[in-house]
Amino acid sequence: MLARQLLSAVTTALSQQGVPKPIQQIHPVSGGDIGHSFRLETGFDRYFFKYRQDVPTNFFTAERTGLELLARGSTAVRSPRVIAHEGPEQQPGTGWILMEWVDSNPSPPTVVAEILGQGLAEIHRQTAPAFGLEKDNFIGLFPQVNGWMDRWTDFYRERRLTPQLELARKRKHLPLRRERLLTYLIDHLDKWLQDPSIRPSLLHGDLWGGNWMAGPDGVPYLIDPAAYYGHREVDLAFSQLFGGFPTRFYEAYQETWPLDPGYEERKPLYQLYYLLVHLNLFGESYGPSVDRILEQYAKE
Repeated sequence: MLARQLLSAVTTALSQQGVPKPIQQIHPVSGGDIGHSFRLETGFDRYFFKYRQDVPTNFFTAERTGLELLARGSTAVRSPRVIAHEGPEQQPGTGWILMEWVDSNPSPPTVVAEILGQGLAEIHRQTAPAFGLEKDNFIGLFPQVNGWMDRWTDFYRERRLTPQLELARKRKHLPLRRERLLTYLIDHLDKWLQDPSIRPSLLHGDLWGGNWMAGPDGVPYLIDPAAYYGHREVDLAFSQLFGGFPTRFYEAYQETWPLDPGYEERKPLYQLYYLLVHLNLFGESYGPSVDRILEQYAKE
């Protein structure tokens, strides 16, 4: 059950949106490990509500920014409309986000995957003058440093791989050989990613199978982004790491905007970032996957 203070804040947010009826039913829903989630029913409509008691500062502000960026990026793929959010600004504390409820189809037809592939390509065509984003955001609960940089290789080295290396070192997930190979790979990243044709694309940033859903009327929805402008191959690479995307999704993406030659050779480099995140979140069970990629690129 929601605490009275949270329930009051949500009721106020809904009334400011002109919702004529108070919350009548509250149902816990499963999914995700970031916070506690609920379906709220007013008798007029339904809403998705998520909160966490020790959320980092500006966490839900960043989520709202990402959802709104994605929503503007495609006419075919949607993101849930955010109604209101609240969260700590100075130090970790209780925060929440309220958005429209989207009914999901647990067995999406092939056409939804096709629309998702076409829509992701459309999102990736949204560009920016540089790589990154104006403000930092999060990958899971980890801070994800952004800011703008002119070269993709510099951005991926300094804003993605290096912070995870430093965190892994702090959490003692870097035995000597792993640290040596990872340091080598980061220092020599230009050997594999120095490509002046890479242009900034709007990315979902956390595109695994749990972060998309088939909504009503065959419309795909993207949720829980870690959005920024980067190399579009990053989204595709992560989508292939843990599964959850139908074959038709990839076919439709390729038909809409074919990937550049050499993607398969670069793919593990982009999967490495997410494996390092999982190593730092969940521990050594992800260590062997990290090591396999390091051995592939950073042979001694």
